[in-house]
Amino acid sequence: MDMQFQDLRVMITAGASGIGLAIAQAFAQAGARVQISDISASAIEAAVPSLPGGGGWIADASNPAAVDAWFAHALATLGGLDVLVNNAGIAGPTARIEEIEPQQWDETIAVNLRSQYLCVRRAIPALRTSHRASIINLSSVAGRLGYPLRTPYAASKWAVVGLTQSLALELGGDDITVNAILPGIVDSERSRNVTAAKAQARQISEADMLTEILANVALHRKVQLADVAQTALFLASSAGRSFTGQSLNVCAGIQSLR
Repeated sequence: MDMQFQDLRVMITAGASGIGLAIAQAFAQAGARVQISDISASAIEAAVPSLPGGGGWIADASNPAAVDAWFAHALATLGGLDVLVNNAGIAGPTARIEEIEPQQWDETIAVNLRSQYLCVRRAIPALRTSHRASIINLSSVAGRLGYPLRTPYAASKWAVVGLTQSLALELGGDDITVNAILPGIVDSERSRNVTAAKAQARQISEADMLTEILANVALHRKVQLADVAQTALFLASSAGRSFTGQSLNVCAGIQSLR
């Protein structure tokens, strides 16, 4: 199986921490040339040294002007583009729907969904000139399961799946693959914060909340960041060239979100 990535040109949103950083490091370690964006200057400063030959740019991926500036810089630096990883996302509020403010809803949709549209529209002209073009969108198992108390997040992640399937058909003639990764309960700071917020909303302990969550997971454990990163590498590899319009669940067999 060909998993060679030497000089593959990769752009990753929110690539300075969590899943984004794990994916960026995996590509860089495999020989790819990686450019990340992130809203946090300090996170970029800490992340870039772990990306040999890579670079970072401060940008809010939901802001059109910021996305345009990042693409102008990254495409000039890379000399083109082979892989776009749309990873930017926020957890959004944890509350009953009637308690969620319109501003919270709009912010979640903007970061989790609008950012992917903004980046894809800028990436496509460059991807059309690549012989190994792929778009990898980060969704979530919340993009296939109902998620009480987390409706803005779930709505945005279901939308990412629809975006992915539509783009796969639209861009298939250009030999650009488009797939989504749907992580489950990831062993990350964001996941821990969400568990804590749900425990508070349910008025139970964090330990009990986690036990309840993992009871609905076939393997009864969290997903590791490396598992998600390796899935991204597969989708961008020669072995993944016939995968498009797919939603790959990296979720340890989760059956329900509560």
